[in-house]
Amino acid sequence: MKETDREAVATAVQRVAGMLQRPDQLDKVEQYRRREARKKASVEARLKAAIQSQLDGVRTGLSQLHNALNDVKDIQQSLADVSKDWRQSINTIESLKDVKDAVVQHSQLAAAVENLKNIFSVPEIVRETQDLIEQGALLQAHRKLMDLECSRDGLMCEQYRMDSGNTRDMTLIHGYFGSTQGLSDELAKQLWMVLQRSLVTVRRDPTLLVSVVRIIEREEKIDKRILDRKKQTGFVPPGRPKNWKEKMFAILDRTVTTRIEGTQADTRESDKMWLVRHLEIIRKYVLDDLIIAKNLMVQCFPPHYEIFKNLLSMYHQALSTRMQDLASEDLEANEIVSLLTWVLNTYTSMEMMGNMELAPEVDVNALEPLLSSSVVSELLDTYMSTLTSNIIAWLRKALETDKKDWSKETEPEADQDGYYQTTLPAIVFQMFEQNLQVASQISEDLKTKVLVLCLQQMNSFLSRYRDEAQLYKEEHLRNRQHPHCYVQYMIAIINNCQTFKMFPCRESIVSLKKKYLKNEAEEGVCLSQPSMDGILDAIAKEGCSSLLEEVFLDLEQHLNELMTKKWLVGSNAVDTICVTVEDYFNDFAKIKRPYKKRMTAEAHRRVVVEYLRAIMQKRISFRSPEERKEGAEKMVREAEQLCFLFRKLASGFGEEVDGYCDTIVAVAEVIKLTDPSLLYLEVSTLVSKYPDIRDDHIGALLAMRGDASRDMKQTIIESLEQGPTQANPNYVPLFREIVVPSLNVAKLLK
Repeated sequence: MKETDREAVATAVQRVAGMLQRPDQLDKVEQYRRREARKKASVEARLKAAIQSQLDGVRTGLSQLHNALNDVKDIQQSLADVSKDWRQSINTIESLKDVKDAVVQHSQLAAAVENLKNIFSVPEIVRETQDLIEQGALLQAHRKLMDLECSRDGLMCEQYRMDSGNTRDMTLIHGYFGSTQGLSDELAKQLWMVLQRSLVTVRRDPTLLVSVVRIIEREEKIDKRILDRKKQTGFVPPGRPKNWKEKMFAILDRTVTTRIEGTQADTRESDKMWLVRHLEIIRKYVLDDLIIAKNLMVQCFPPHYEIFKNLLSMYHQALSTRMQDLASEDLEANEIVSLLTWVLNTYTSMEMMGNMELAPEVDVNALEPLLSSSVVSELLDTYMSTLTSNIIAWLRKALETDKKDWSKETEPEADQDGYYQTTLPAIVFQMFEQNLQVASQISEDLKTKVLVLCLQQMNSFLSRYRDEAQLYKEEHLRNRQHPHCYVQYMIAIINNCQTFKMFPCRESIVSLKKKYLKNEAEEGVCLSQPSMDGILDAIAKEGCSSLLEEVFLDLEQHLNELMTKKWLVGSNAVDTICVTVEDYFNDFAKIKRPYKKRMTAEAHRRVVVEYLRAIMQKRISFRSPEERKEGAEKMVREAEQLCFLFRKLASGFGEEVDGYCDTIVAVAEVIKLTDPSLLYLEVSTLVSKYPDIRDDHIGALLAMRGDASRDMKQTIIESLEQGPTQANPNYVPLFREIVVPSLNVAKLLK
């Protein structure tokens, strides 16, 4: 208390100090005293009022507690009196058992009297209900059926409550209302018929569908009410619960399944496109049905039925089952493609489940796959196996067809630029292109596999093509009169190689190879195969060689005249050679540029080599300087003649011809030399230019001159052997393949 007083004094001191900080405030001391006195009086008044209120409340509470205590004592006394009276009246209650039975009987009789009207009118109600069902007035029929069932269930329930063991009376009631169950079944049939045609009914007569749903909803409520009553009474009327809602969804499910299965109108025997037609019909039907369900049926069913969601699930399951059934059949390759394309792409595309009219209720990303990954893999394996066999057969057939054309009496067709060709490249790559396009419809992974397969089979096919071209050449060499158009078709074979290399589909294959062959194993498969370009170049090279062989077979007689006495005195062998080569190359103009260019260069080289070979054959030996001069000048003229010919043939390429003919001129210079002392220098110059020239070549050349002594020949050859020359890296060997007749150097020296 003292502590509180001290705190109060300290607080008062602070307040006074705050009020009297300036001298002029001393004049207001009295005013401050009165104000504080008023505040004190006000606080004391509030304290007195609060204390008085608390005291009044305590007084009231004590009074109520006192009254409650008196009431409890009175109740306790009353309960004691009631207990006493109850014990005294037990015997009296037992004596009223007959009254109780009478009350129960009265209640039953009252119920019977109440239902007498319905009981007597049962046959009439049954007939009316039957008529209403037949007329299609389903709601009215169901109303009367509910009245019948209510009367029956009420009587049976009362009987069950009165005597649950009395089966005779229960059977009697059930028999009297026996037609009720039949009416219920008949009404159910009508409901199921409407539901089976619900997609049609909802467009033509949506009121009928709504009536069916209302009836089912009523029955669901009755089922729920009866099941709740069963918990209290243990009684369930016959035929309950009906579970018509559950049966409704089962009917819809069977209807969807039947609709999907019933879309197959054809078989493989009657129509090769049966599966495509079947899948297209399914797509159209399912899309149309779901759009109707989304826009119309949802308005006829309560929201908690989730009718669109359930129908979507039914259609998806039915489609999955149907696709699995189709996958289990022995499908052909094109049918597997159609099925997988539909399952993997069409189903979730804008043409079906991804259609904007189904959004947002249908989320294609949430749909389960129609076929499991194992089934898809099995189908893909089957497809790849079948496709491999088909491609091999197709390529073999295409090659056989092309081979038959090689034996025709007519020339092959020419393209727009006039080059001979056959249809083989177009057929092959059209087949590959189609298979790649088909595979891309299914998946990029399958497209990659088909690409690898095409590359493998293309390499194998080109190897067979090469072999067949070689056999074609050999057959012709056995009888050069047949085939009649051998040259033309060999040109077409060569051009086909260029077509294969430049075909647009090949560009797509190369780009796809770069894009999709990311896997090292797949790259290994392709890289392990011979290069397609390498095989094509080899086929073209062999074809060009075959044509040149044809040329040189015709030139053989005239080449044998070179460097003979007949040649020296005035043979026209080179003229004939030029005319023959030019004539052949008029036909070779049908060869496409890259191969024609190489062929022209090769023909140029071979003609020069054959000319040099004739020189090395020692067919002639000049006996005088005049003969040597005449022969050398003739060689130079013929070299110029040949050079002019091949320059003319190569004029379309825009490049200078190789200097092969200069070799003949260089050899002629050795022959023409009049001073034997300079022979070593001239031969050395020849050897430095053509480092592949051998000793036997030099010996044959000196022997052809006819004036070189044995010692001179020996000295020249030995000197040249001591100083080997360095070959030019761009030099094309000409003497390497020239074989001097089996006459050794020693004999030549003699």
